[in-house]
Amino acid sequence: MIRDTSSQDAVIAPPKGQFTKRRIIIAAAAVAVLAAGWSLIHTWRGSDHSVNISRLRIAEVGRGTLIRDAAVNGRVVAAVSPTLYAPSLATVTLKVHAGDTVKKGDVLAVLESPDLSDALKREQAAYAQTEADVARQRILARKQKLLAQRDADTAEIDRVSAQRTLERYDAVANEGAVAKIEYQRAKDAVNSAVIRAKHATEASALENDNVALELESKIKQLDQQRSTLSNAQRRVDELTVRAPVDGFIGTLSVADRSVVPANTPLMTLVDLSRLEVELEVPETYVSDIGIGMNAEVNYGTGTTTGKLSALSPEVVKNQVLARVRFNGEQPAGLRQNQRLTARLLIDEKPNTLMVQRGPFVESEGGRYAYVVRDGIAIRTPIKLGATSVSAVEILGGLKQGDKIVVAGTETFENAERVSINQ
Repeated sequence: MIRDTSSQDAVIAPPKGQFTKRRIIIAAAAVAVLAAGWSLIHTWRGSDHSVNISRLRIAEVGRGTLIRDAAVNGRVVAAVSPTLYAPSLATVTLKVHAGDTVKKGDVLAVLESPDLSDALKREQAAYAQTEADVARQRILARKQKLLAQRDADTAEIDRVSAQRTLERYDAVANEGAVAKIEYQRAKDAVNSAVIRAKHATEASALENDNVALELESKIKQLDQQRSTLSNAQRRVDELTVRAPVDGFIGTLSVADRSVVPANTPLMTLVDLSRLEVELEVPETYVSDIGIGMNAEVNYGTGTTTGKLSALSPEVVKNQVLARVRFNGEQPAGLRQNQRLTARLLIDEKPNTLMVQRGPFVESEGGRYAYVVRDGIAIRTPIKLGATSVSAVEILGGLKQGDKIVVAGTETFENAERVSINQ
């Protein structure tokens, strides 16, 4: 039979004071649990919700310079991008392809228009005829001047001859050698010769004026015909389409050897040496922007500055198109239609009470914000002013140093007080 070990056991008395320490520890733990429970119950009683701080974004109200700006999207466009048109009904022969690089004055296309060619030939013939008429009129004018001058000279000779005859009669009139009637007839002949000579001289002057006027009229007709011929020549010259600037062929709108009507787009020429940025500005910013406003352009690999150079007068799909011209040299590596972003610098307000911008600006029209005090977010009426991409001006309801919830209030459900858990 196996005996147990009861005979070997001994009763050990606990050390003095051990029960007292255990009671103190249990009492302290109970007090801590009660305090934590009381604090939790007090917090729950003073708030409508409880939200973890990791779900919120809190910012502090401070002072600084508020830069009013607007972030917009845009694309790179050519400042000079002419579209070339057909001047008349013609057959097009293309000399280039899409994407070809061309220099100013290069032939891009040749148009064949029989109507314009025939019109030019008719105007050339008419000009030659008018030019011959002018030359003929010059000869006729000289001939008429000579005839008028001959008549005037003949009349003057007759006057001089009559005057000499009268002088001879005067020399012998006192001697009775000449009959009185012959003497009177000689006087009448002198008077008649004087009148004819005077009229012949005046007629010669009038004839000179007349032929000069007729010649001038013919010269005017020649000038008019020269202008008509020049216009016809210009229209024929326009059938040879040349590059107005250096660049490359963007698009071809017609096929080779096709017949096109007048004013048909033929091709687009793009000048990449002068690029601008076309921005799509929301309608809400239109009243605040103007020509000459500064802009910062972010094109992916860097940023540059520019100025607003043009603003469209119409609104399309709640947007207004604006053009920004680069300050100084344009950045290298930009491409046609490249997408980019820009920031329009509308205004600067120094020493402004402001806070970081967040969804709270749009929540409830920006009339309320949740101010964080002692772990409680309190719904507080506020008044907002100017806004920018990153900050918003505070006009009332908050003071410098206040901390507010700028993001994550959508779960608060407009509660007056919300507990924030760490």
